[in-house]
Amino acid sequence: MSAKTKIVVLHMKELIYTGIFAVLGILFLVLLVMMFLPDKKEPQTPRDAVTDVSSDSLYIPGIYTTELVLGNQAIDVEVIVDSNVITSIRMVNLNEAITTMYPLLEPTFDSICEQIYEAQSLDQVTYTAENKYTSLVLLEAIQNSLDKAAASDKTGSQS
Repeated sequence: MSAKTKIVVLHMKELIYTGIFAVLGILFLVLLVMMFLPDKKEPQTPRDAVTDVSSDSLYIPGIYTTELVLGNQAIDVEVIVDSNVITSIRMVNLNEAITTMYPLLEPTFDSICEQIYEAQSLDQVTYTAENKYTSLVLLEAIQNSLDKAAASDKTGSQS
């Protein structure tokens, strides 16, 4: 058996660089672990918001929309609610083609909105016979948005 002695020469400069890179590598791994591990307190989801709503609230505060298709055009009826109040109702994506094809749409919508703001309910909304079908379509869209906002809705979905 021959025993050959091997001599390894380490330069101090190489040891320092290796030590620095090892420390930086460990810090990088710790940073990655901290970034991708979930926090102890998760951000509140809409589903959690349902449990936070007090029992006397009518709505889950937020903005709720329902798509209304008229002919081949679509508009969105947007309802903004606080916990007990309907604060705003408006038509989004309303273009000139729709207002030209359906001239009673805007005046009927404005009339319905005024009544809803006063009564804070769709139960007491009145309309004329000439606006009956336009009013019914608009009331259905508003009701769908309010159904999404209802505090008794356990899904807490917003759209």
